[in-house]
Amino acid sequence: MPEGHTIHRLATRHRELFAGHPVTVSSPQGRFASGAALLDGRVLRDTEAYGKHLLHHYEDDRTLHVHLGLYGKFTEGEPPLPDPVGQVRMRMTGPAHWLDLRGPTACEVLEPPAVELLRARLGADPLRDDADPAVAYTRIRSSTKPLFALLLDQSIVAGCGLIYANEVLFRAGLSPLTPGIRIDRELWAALWDDLRALMKEGVARGRIDTVHTHHTPEAMSRAPRVDRHGGEVYVYRRAGQPCLVCGTAVSLGPLAGRNLYWCPACQPARK
Repeated sequence: MPEGHTIHRLATRHRELFAGHPVTVSSPQGRFASGAALLDGRVLRDTEAYGKHLLHHYEDDRTLHVHLGLYGKFTEGEPPLPDPVGQVRMRMTGPAHWLDLRGPTACEVLEPPAVELLRARLGADPLRDDADPAVAYTRIRSSTKPLFALLLDQSIVAGCGLIYANEVLFRAGLSPLTPGIRIDRELWAALWDDLRALMKEGVARGRIDTVHTHHTPEAMSRAPRVDRHGGEVYVYRRAGQPCLVCGTAVSLGPLAGRNLYWCPACQPARK
């Protein structure tokens, strides 16, 4: 599932291509036909990312809400328009570009009250300037759940996904099983700042890199990581491989229905 930095990149890209112009919206697949009819011919005013949710704001206060989920994907191009290939849920065309959406978990038109309800159920997004990490901390501090699970809870931290949760805990030297009630305000501030910096770098680079300069392939004279997710990381999908810091084999285990990766030496469980 795309993490928050990807959705913010999409919001910026779609704003550049379509905002300020009337667009043609259709549903070649047919599943979004009624929603497309509500947007077709209207001016796209702006785009917005909130966590893993993408919002296209149209004139007359109509909003397209997209959540890509596990299989959703956008493709784009310049005219001439190609014939639809596969299950194209939505097609958008503007003055000089087209955009196809396939396989999203959500693709719907929302009225303003529904948009506000969506925002209300999401936690603080590290990539948004209006995010309030204090609200997230209040919920974390009152929970006995493992911090790893709390970071993945979109009602607490919106946009943080599996890779960022694993990596930011490693960088902090924290056991992912640390309960939220053990996290003091100073530690949370450091975690938040690091997560925000990593995700901002992800927006800029278009991939997730979490290793410090002295742990890059060049600095360590090692081969670059080969993985469909790209980027250089410490523990994510490196189970059984040596930790880049201490050499201990990276561990893998299930937690909160997700794959948890950690270094037993660098992230010891504390009593």
